[in-house]
Amino acid sequence: MERLRGELSEFVADVFASLPRRAQRRWGGCYLRGLMPDGRRKSIQPMAERLPDGNMQALQQFVNPSPWDPLPVRQRIAERLTEAITPDVWVIDDVSFPKCGTRSVGVARQYCGALGKTANCQVAVSVHTDTDTASCPLDWQLYLPREWTDDPARCQAAGVPDGTVHQEKWRLALGLLDTLADWKPTARVVVADAGDGAGGEGLGRSRGGATSRRAPPTRRPIPRRPHRRRGMRRQPPATGTVWAMRRAIRRSRPARSGSVRRGRL
Repeated sequence: MERLRGELSEFVADVFASLPRRAQRRWGGCYLRGLMPDGRRKSIQPMAERLPDGNMQALQQFVNPSPWDPLPVRQRIAERLTEAITPDVWVIDDVSFPKCGTRSVGVARQYCGALGKTANCQVAVSVHTDTDTASCPLDWQLYLPREWTDDPARCQAAGVPDGTVHQEKWRLALGLLDTLADWKPTARVVVADAGDGAGGEGLGRSRGGATSRRAPPTRRPIPRRPHRRRGMRRQPPATGTVWAMRRAIRRSRPARSGSVRRGRL
């Protein structure tokens, strides 16, 4: 346990080294530790309650109005991940976060991959480094539907920077790739789902040397079991001959004393 604490302290000091104030680095480490323990909710209040040194007001100040640039932090995380996991491929994908309210930035009724249906959620486009044994996100960006960018008052109330415009998911993916190129991580292959908004034909058309290929499905869908209506007799699991033998054996057994079989005198 002491070794893990030392490694975590080293990670926090390295990743949050770009933060200008010591208090910001301290609460950045506290916030990171709050994400690690078990718990369904990862919002500020339950995280502060689970930590022995948790302070809800200080953590809220760190993640909301405290002025610090997140890009150097994300860049250092991407560099460390690339050092730990030599990437075979980068995977462009979108990640969804189901929500109940309407005030979270970008929340709207849209397809939610976490639920497999259209629901109220946030969606972020991400680039993952992937191998046969591990997968980790390198960079990501929140997707803003048009209903948000067409409502400046709503954006201002949620803290969206002025001048933010709507961008398709594939355009966000291209921006992430350009950012990663500036950070110097490399990958031999970049893949995306052609049927997904983060992939699509626009992603291939926007890069002159890119090659777009549609991979054939490798697995057949599992057939659904037939629906059995209420009141229908369950079909016997054995073959007809075995079922007839079992039925004959049950009929040949003598009835208990004092009992009457249903349908017989």
